[in-house]
Amino acid sequence: MLPVALAIVAGLLIGSFLNVCIYRLPRDLSVVSPSRSFCPACEKTIVWYDNIPLLSYLLLGGRCRRCREPISIRYPLVEMATALWFAASIAALGPVGIAYRLCALGAILIALTATDWEAQILPDEFTIGGTVLGLVLSVFIPLHSGIMPILLYNHDPRLGSFCEALLGAGVSSLVLWLLRLVYEKVRHREGLGLGDVKMVAMIGAFSGLQGVLFTIMLGSILGTVIGLAFIVFARKKASTFELPYGSFLGVAGLIVAFWLRART
Repeated sequence: MLPVALAIVAGLLIGSFLNVCIYRLPRDLSVVSPSRSFCPACEKTIVWYDNIPLLSYLLLGGRCRRCREPISIRYPLVEMATALWFAASIAALGPVGIAYRLCALGAILIALTATDWEAQILPDEFTIGGTVLGLVLSVFIPLHSGIMPILLYNHDPRLGSFCEALLGAGVSSLVLWLLRLVYEKVRHREGLGLGDVKMVAMIGAFSGLQGVLFTIMLGSILGTVIGLAFIVFARKKASTFELPYGSFLGVAGLIVAFWLRART
């Protein structure tokens, strides 16, 4: 129980930092300066006792203490989602390397889901930075499933793992980039952003080729079903409505990563 409890605390703290990134990165603001959080409405520094993850939001009734402007529900949702993801990962796998890799992937996907939904931006700090992190972790916490670990069975498993992560990142991003190019040629407008291409590369670096292909398929299904439902009920024009595909990729990535957790 202690590892799960510690995972919840770590998830709340990291979720709080993710909220800083989600707000500041799309606005080209530094995530380290100012070091203290501030209210987006009145821009006053938030004191430490009003910045306790999840608890402060509940005690303040979802409003800034000074200006009484509402605080976005995104803040407690991100903190709670990160804490639950960390707890579930540790509870399912124990305090081992695979679980820590799963926690890292979950934190990045939660942040990307929120930024794309809120600002239609997928920051390079999470996509490119996450791709590098995934490739590095594949060496120290090997992937045990996929094509390359089988082909390189008699070689160093770390090499097979790294090659699988590289294959997942390279093939997935190439496929999505080609689909983006074809769509632009046919429809004469952008269908997918480069951020989506970089995001699937990050997922592939963490999950390998199998995991990222499942993620792309599930993300497309979720985006189609939910997107069409939103267009119908909100009476949006389908030809001009911009679907936050990265958000659906993020949700799909979380589902697939947890589903495949025992095999990676």
